[in-house]
Amino acid sequence: MTTAQTEGLIGMLTVLGILVLLVLPSVIGLVHDKRVDRQIREAQRRYFTSTVTHHS
Repeated sequence: MTTAQTEGLIGMLTVLGILVLLVLPSVIGLVHDKRVDRQIREAQRRYFTSTVTHHS
């Protein structure tokens, strides 16, 4: 591997590393939001199920 190839590889890995650091917080936020939404839907389902069965 020549010096130019090595420098190119290092540059490419650096850019990929920076890209990962920039994208990672967004991905973590999306996963967190999905989990919270799922928990809210489950709580609503349980609430409505319990209110319908107890008030009928």
